[in-house]
Amino acid sequence: MMAVLRTSIVSLVVFTVILGIIYPLAMTGIAQAVFPDKANGSIIVKNGKTVGSSLIGQPFSTPGYFWSRPSATTPYPYNAASSSGSNLGQNNPDLQKALADRISALKAADPENTKPIPMDLITSSGSGLDPHISPAAALYQIHRVAKYRGLSESIVASLVEKHSEPRQFGIFGDPVINVVKLNMALDELNTR
Repeated sequence: MMAVLRTSIVSLVVFTVILGIIYPLAMTGIAQAVFPDKANGSIIVKNGKTVGSSLIGQPFSTPGYFWSRPSATTPYPYNAASSSGSNLGQNNPDLQKALADRISALKAADPENTKPIPMDLITSSGSGLDPHISPAAALYQIHRVAKYRGLSESIVASLVEKHSEPRQFGIFGDPVINVVKLNMALDELNTR
């Protein structure tokens, strides 16, 4: 009986040290050496100040910025600590109301825009934190952003095109645009 208990305790200690200390430290060291930016959360720094992460969306609601996908995190939008989808079925009245409110907000922000609203501007992603929108969602917003920034639509459109990221490895996913990076580029454009 004592031999079994001793073996169990030794196994617990050995595996705790290997899997709880050595392995995590080794993986962290490798990540820091090979992918330091990604290992530290893909932090975006501007003028020495952290302004966000390229992996987590941020709320933008002023008309002069491109708007992100809606966040599904509650009670605070884009809260990485409570990442989740909304889990509301498509016939759920709460979802229907949220979609109607989002459509109304988009139309109110740009009443002249008669284009169909892309789905990713009114629906949240699976994590509720996606920093990307589709090129169609960005194109939909060009008129509003250009108008409020006092820029030509062609300048804003070229900025959108410049920040469009292709499919991963050319085959996975769809082209996307990181809203945080695009809005930072807009700010840089306006400060020149």
